[in-house]
Amino acid sequence: MAEAHQAVAFQFTITPEGIDLQLSYQALNQIYLSGVRSWKKRVSRIRVRDRKLEMYLVARPAPLGPATHSPKSVFKCCCIQNNVAVKNRVIKGMYPASPSSWLFVVIAILATMYMRSDPSMGLIAKIQQHLPLSLHVSLSAQGQTMLSALVFSTLLWLSLILALRFCLKLLLSYHQWMFEQHGRVSNTTKVWVTLLRLLSSRKPLLYSYQTSLPHLPVPAIKDTLSRYLESARPLLADSEFQRMTKLASDFECNLGNRLQRYLKLKALWATNYVSDWWEEYIYLRSRGPIMVNSNYYGMDFLYVTPTTVQAARAGNTITAMLLYRRKVNREELKPSRVPGTVIPLCAAQTERMFNTTRTPGVETDVLQHWLDSEFVAVYHKGRYFRLWVYRAGRLLSPREIEYQIQKILDDPSPPQPGEDKLGALTAGDRIPWSQMRKQYFSTGVNKRSLDAIEKAAFFVTLDGDEKGMRGNDPVGNLDRYAKSLLHGKCYDRWYDKSFSIVIYKNGKNGLNAEHSWADAPTVAHLWEYTLATDAFHLGYTEDGHCKGDVDRSLPPPQRLIWDIAPEVQDQVFRSLAVAQALADDVDCHVFPFRDFGKGQIKKLRVSPDAFIQIALQLAYYRDRGGFCLTYEASMTRLFREGRTETVRSCSNESCDFVKALESGETAEQCRRLFRLASERHQNLYRLAMTGAGIDRHLFCLYVVSKYLGVESPFLKEVLSEPWRLSTSQTPVQQMELFDLKNHPEFVSLGGGFGPVADDGYGVSYIIVGEDMINFHVSCKYSCNETDSHRFGAQINRALQDIMSILSTDIKSPSWSKATDEPKPNKNL
Repeated sequence: MAEAHQAVAFQFTITPEGIDLQLSYQALNQIYLSGVRSWKKRVSRIRVRDRKLEMYLVARPAPLGPATHSPKSVFKCCCIQNNVAVKNRVIKGMYPASPSSWLFVVIAILATMYMRSDPSMGLIAKIQQHLPLSLHVSLSAQGQTMLSALVFSTLLWLSLILALRFCLKLLLSYHQWMFEQHGRVSNTTKVWVTLLRLLSSRKPLLYSYQTSLPHLPVPAIKDTLSRYLESARPLLADSEFQRMTKLASDFECNLGNRLQRYLKLKALWATNYVSDWWEEYIYLRSRGPIMVNSNYYGMDFLYVTPTTVQAARAGNTITAMLLYRRKVNREELKPSRVPGTVIPLCAAQTERMFNTTRTPGVETDVLQHWLDSEFVAVYHKGRYFRLWVYRAGRLLSPREIEYQIQKILDDPSPPQPGEDKLGALTAGDRIPWSQMRKQYFSTGVNKRSLDAIEKAAFFVTLDGDEKGMRGNDPVGNLDRYAKSLLHGKCYDRWYDKSFSIVIYKNGKNGLNAEHSWADAPTVAHLWEYTLATDAFHLGYTEDGHCKGDVDRSLPPPQRLIWDIAPEVQDQVFRSLAVAQALADDVDCHVFPFRDFGKGQIKKLRVSPDAFIQIALQLAYYRDRGGFCLTYEASMTRLFREGRTETVRSCSNESCDFVKALESGETAEQCRRLFRLASERHQNLYRLAMTGAGIDRHLFCLYVVSKYLGVESPFLKEVLSEPWRLSTSQTPVQQMELFDLKNHPEFVSLGGGFGPVADDGYGVSYIIVGEDMINFHVSCKYSCNETDSHRFGAQINRALQDIMSILSTDIKSPSWSKATDEPKPNKNL
């Protein structure tokens, strides 16, 4: 995805001084610090979650209800909700056991003792001997025995919880199920499924599985190098491949094993050996603009706009997001799982979704997260506002938020000097923004106003344009809609916020998300909930306004005050020039593919993702006359604090299929080669998901080499290879929220990202329902060899050509058997 852009340009310098021992100390020190940060994060997460729970579990009047509550009723509600907070902590702490299991253990122990048997093998008597003297005096012998039995039962129960948690962790470490073909499940996997379902039978909270998730394993260096060479073979001439093979062999025999030892040490000490370095060096240390290069966007429904009233759409959208935040803080969201299974995914990325800002630094940026925020920051016509969304602990109703938004829209006041384009600082280079922030925004009125933006729950832009698939040029309007969400006017978004929502004049909406804190599936989950809640739960009146009553005594939105120095204004214009040049160079094309969808693809017993990825290889070959290094984002959230891994989709098998199809080979031969390419792609995807990918391992080896102060020609060359085709699928995770059978018009457009390489393409796609696939293509106008519309047409043609080849022999027994897609057992 957008992270591929940073991975290509990744480099940093460490200059340790001294002899080799000191160089090794530098690496060990960084590994030690990674582990310390990891353990601090664990402890702080527990405290932060509990604190958030306490802050949010306060008076629980309905969001649409009145704002007045007596002190007595508020105190009573606080007491009740504090009990809920304690209950949640207990339930999460003992998962996968239940509170009732303690009573079961106690009754079992007492019943056994009643039968004149000692299940503790003398431990109860030992406990009784060590009871405080005061208890010996006040309790009878029978009472002392009962108390000792209760203590023993509790200790036994806690031991059983630890044992169950350890067993669950072992079960979640088993990944062979992913490599087994449907209908050919081994007995081992069948037993594993049964045990996993037993241990997962209780209803978990959002973070219940976190401590039971396994750690990301470090692959064997020999395996990683072998997979790398296999992925590079179709892209290199024989002489170049021989040279790379020699470099890889020299690396394995010499420096590689030394680096691997440090990496294994880190894996033992830290929660995840990749994620902290990935966040820091790929995202936070990037000194170029994050707009376009890193941030990505999400779009509204394709065919439907629930209301054309801008303030009303803003009211429902803001309310839906705050309801989602409430669910996150109360841990009421169901844990994300591998689609169609009970296998949980890591939920750590959800923690920094709201109240989070990326603050610039000279060498590296910092992610700042606040426990809570009762307001959002709003931008309209060059002015910034603070909009309070809570009053006396009550979330304002959608109608009240609409009322407040309308006040902003009706406000005739002009921007203050230098205020209107201030957001361009977040769109330009990071170092000038860091310098301006430190010098002019660290004290006084500017600091207070900047705090109001950075500490806001999220950022809202009330855009004066109209967007969507509308008018006489629906295709062009969709493209302009995507560009608007990706970069806007380069100053009317706050690109440092974890995400910003955009509400257009005609009621269309969308979002722009910063990438360092989380990956697209996490934001997509929020966006799905927001769209569904807005359209199906909150709804609108007949005249397009939000439902509910309005407390007209609400204080108006607070206008933020600035004192922008001439030097800051000069830097604003310089940053705007950098951002504008970047934005003007982006060529976006969004198109829905309606000829068929995953329903027809799955009838062919083919993975939809493999089908699309091979079609992208065919489209690129036709567009550029060759193959290129291809990036497909996969997740590693089967592991604790996992993020992404790269699937190198351009394989020997996919290239063989494309060449055969283009050279006019027989349909039977093309189908055979497609089957091999599809199976190969599926296997690469599974390897990436299960921690056996290529690129994150090589990335971490490179980081260790820099801390050791040694150069590796092999790693340097591998990490400088450009990803000319960067792709990502946006998964639909909550299809149950959308009734596409009865309301097929509520189809999501998905989202996209900017081009990764100056001479390449970025392609995002979302498989919606059974009959549609939406594509987002981006490239740069400055490259004469790329054109987003031309490549979109090639994708369309490639999809149709492959379907035509495969559909000619659907009923062939050999085809049906050969392409039986390996996938998880349905019972999972």
